[in-house]
Amino acid sequence: MVQLNAPQIGEEEIAAVAKVMRSGLLTHGLGAGPMVIKFERAFAKFAEARYAIAVNSGTSGLHLALVAAGVEKGSEVVLPSFTFVATAEVIAMIGAKPVFVDIEPLTYNISADQVEDAVTEKTKAVMPVDLYGLPVDMKPMREVADKHGLAIIEDSCQAHGASYRGKPPGAFADVACWSFYASKNMTTGEGGMITTSSSELAEKMRLMRSHGEKEKYTSLVLGHNYRMPEIEAAIGSVQLRRLPEFAARRQRNAEDLSERLKKAEKLQSPYVPKLCRHSWYLYTLRLKGADNTRRDGVAAKLKEKGISVEAYYRNPIHLMPYYRRFGKRRLPETEKAANQVLSLPVHPAVTMDQIDYIGRSVVEVYS
Repeated sequence: MVQLNAPQIGEEEIAAVAKVMRSGLLTHGLGAGPMVIKFERAFAKFAEARYAIAVNSGTSGLHLALVAAGVEKGSEVVLPSFTFVATAEVIAMIGAKPVFVDIEPLTYNISADQVEDAVTEKTKAVMPVDLYGLPVDMKPMREVADKHGLAIIEDSCQAHGASYRGKPPGAFADVACWSFYASKNMTTGEGGMITTSSSELAEKMRLMRSHGEKEKYTSLVLGHNYRMPEIEAAIGSVQLRRLPEFAARRQRNAEDLSERLKKAEKLQSPYVPKLCRHSWYLYTLRLKGADNTRRDGVAAKLKEKGISVEAYYRNPIHLMPYYRRFGKRRLPETEKAANQVLSLPVHPAVTMDQIDYIGRSVVEVYS
C-alpha cells in the first residue's frame, strides 16, 4: 500500500530523543526547557517572526492565540467551514461564535471579500486557513482586518515550507499557528508552535501556556497546561533542519503527478497562484462533475489497487451536528468541493515509480 502520509523519522531523531532521556530532564515546569528554547529560536528564525511559543498541539496554539487576541464569550470569529474541526472548536470553547464563510473554488481558501461580508459589530477576529498547505491571499485580508479592527489568527497547521509573496505564513497575520501532528510535513508526534512578532501577544501566550505562571506557584492570568515536552522539542529541532529536503521531494512529486494527470480532462489538479508556494501537505485533485458517490467509488477502486487516498473534509463543519447550533449557512462552493475532492500520496517517501503508478491508476479508474 502506498500510504497517504508517512512520518520521516531517522537515526538523528532517535539519537536526539535518547539524549534527552539520558539527561533526565523530560519537561520543564514553565514549558521552557533547553530543548524547547532551542526549538523555539530555530522556528522563529524559520518563520521570520520575532517570537515562537512551543505548545503540545496546533489546537492548543489556536486556543491561546484567540484568547490572547481578546476573543471572549459573545465575540464572533470568521473562518471557513472547509477545514479540520479544530479551527472552529477553539472558538466554541471560548464561548464565542464561529461565523462560517464559503471558499474560492480553485484554492479552497477563504477570501477577504467573503470575510468583509461577514463582519458585524461583534466580530473580533478572522481565522484564515492555509488549506492543504496553500497560503491564503493575505495582503487583502490584512487590509480588511485593519479596516475593521480585527485580529488575524492564521491557521498554518498544514503549511510548513509554504510561502506567500516570498514570506512564510504568518507574515501578514497577528499570529500564526502550526501543527506537528504525525502526518504533517514535519512532526514531533504531537505538538505545535505559535509564531508572532508582537511582544504583548507572545507574553500573554507564554503565561497561559503553563497555568498563567511566570514563576512557579504564582498565577498571573487564567492558564492551561499546553507545554511541549523536551522529547518532542528534540525531534522538532531535527525535523526542522530536514524540512527543506522534505519540501523539495513533495514539490517534485506533486509536479510529476500533475503532469501525469493532464491526460484526464475531468480531473482538476491543484491550483497554485503565482504569489504562492505550496507546501504540498496534501495533493488534492477534484473530480469535476462528480458527486460524493462517484468520488467514493473512485477512492475505493484506488485503495483496491494499493493506493491510500482520503476525501478530507467530506463533512464541512457547518453541517456537523454540534455546529448547526450556530445558525444555518448556505455555502455552495464548500459543499460542492466536499463531494468532489480526493487527496493522493506525494510525501517524501513516495518514489517516482509510485508516482507513475498513482497517475496511471487515477486516469484509468476515473475514465
